[in-house]
Amino acid sequence: MRQRRTLRFCAVLAGILWGAAASAAPVERWQAVLVAGDTAQPVFDNAVKAMALWLTQRGVAAADIHRLSASARSSDPRSESATLDAVLGRIAALRGQPGDGCFVFITSHGGHNLGVYLSRRDEMLQPAALARALSAGCGTVPTVVIISACYSGLFARGAMPAPNRIILTAARIDRPSFGCAAERTYTVYDSCLLGGLPHAATWRALFGETKACVRSREQELAALPSYPQASFGAAVRNLALQF
Repeated sequence: MRQRRTLRFCAVLAGILWGAAASAAPVERWQAVLVAGDTAQPVFDNAVKAMALWLTQRGVAAADIHRLSASARSSDPRSESATLDAVLGRIAALRGQPGDGCFVFITSHGGHNLGVYLSRRDEMLQPAALARALSAGCGTVPTVVIISACYSGLFARGAMPAPNRIILTAARIDRPSFGCAAERTYTVYDSCLLGGLPHAATWRALFGETKACVRSREQELAALPSYPQASFGAAVRNLALQF
């Protein structure tokens, strides 16, 4: 019994030390995949465009920012069609190396226990498939995944969490998110997220600020709380928000 306890303690301690060491390693190069999954409203393409601009302004090379859109007439000539195969293939092709970081931002409609909607071919992106693509393309490098959709808390559990992954989602698994309207520039969650990016010091701080902003906006709308969710892997729980 004592030996088993000693082995368990050593395993836990090793995990903590490995996580601390991995957290300390700076990301020298970020690769990004940005996905607007639906065209029913312009808010999704707007958010991807704003995210791409922010990344570029922070020094991420244009060649390392991959945009995919459900729109057949995207304003970016480099934008790919956001089909399920294209999204998963683009993520799996990142091939993260030591010193790299992976950043994935997906904004669209979501279905309860179904995943994220990709309207181009009427498909659903599900957590297990995304997790496999991330493992293939990003391996164990620091990885940040943001899923902005109704019921997207599904992506913060199950196959998705990993020691090297930060996962932020717009809503709890059983809650919708808000702001998918033609007259809006962004959804409520995307607006709060984009507003917090310029000054948040860590991804954990960004999550806290975004969650508070969403709660305030939903109270103004008298909307059912969406309860944004997050998962912070042991190796990246204090990862700085630096590009």
